[in-house]
Amino acid sequence: MVENAPVITLQHKTLTVEGYSRAAVQTYWRIPELKIGFDLGASPWSFMGTETWFVTHTHLDHIAALPVYVARRRMMKMSPPTIYLPEHALEYVDKLLKIFTRLDRGRLPCTLIGVKPGDELELSREHVVTVSPTKHTVPSVGFVVWERRKKLKPEYLNLPGDQIRDLKQSGVEITEERRLPIVAYLGDSAPEGLDDCPAMYESQILITELTFVAPNHRKEKIHKFGHLHLDDLLARRDKFKNELIIAGHLSTRYGVNQVKKIVQRACPDMFDGRLHLWL
Repeated sequence: MVENAPVITLQHKTLTVEGYSRAAVQTYWRIPELKIGFDLGASPWSFMGTETWFVTHTHLDHIAALPVYVARRRMMKMSPPTIYLPEHALEYVDKLLKIFTRLDRGRLPCTLIGVKPGDELELSREHVVTVSPTKHTVPSVGFVVWERRKKLKPEYLNLPGDQIRDLKQSGVEITEERRLPIVAYLGDSAPEGLDDCPAMYESQILITELTFVAPNHRKEKIHKFGHLHLDDLLARRDKFKNELIIAGHLSTRYGVNQVKKIVQRACPDMFDGRLHLWL
């Protein structure tokens, strides 16, 4: 396998989180079991088989590799991928791909779908994706993947099997859909991106940005430019019900050891072991 971009991997129960994220460099994530990815700041060769992607915003470190990814799939005779992205960007990204088609003299077949906060996207029979508002310097969105299951309605739980069967055969709706948020992806955002979407705090896995950690960095300026500071996570500690919190997109102003030292000093228990720095 060609290793053209760094990939970090973490397993949590039945799901695997793969990718890399560093502010102003490149951000890309993948959940192979769900057959989806988030953002395309780079395109690891090993990610090429994933054909459904959700792009949060159009800063280059989150979308620059989109033409490369589409071109590789076409070159390898794979089916055209589906790319969900903020609706304001749809026209411009389509034009961009057309320009690259002329420059490269190779087709870039893909399906581009614009989304906005409040949209609900069918991923499969078992999974649905919702779009949430985030706050950044360009229009941006976040995504939550929900697992959905059919469960027997409470009023029928104590009935014997033959009665349940008869009700179902008579056309009575005996089940109801129940949803569990399993993966939430914030993208780049000020704290509002978390606070305005309760599922961000409730999903089994949360992938959040954590661009700044140094105590001397001014939070009001950080928020103005649509990012989070470590203090924002600490102030909301009681809200995080997630089993795993992955913090990425750290500023290149920090070295790896510096980040670990600052975060572990401020939060020695790492949110009861749930907080994982993507370094």
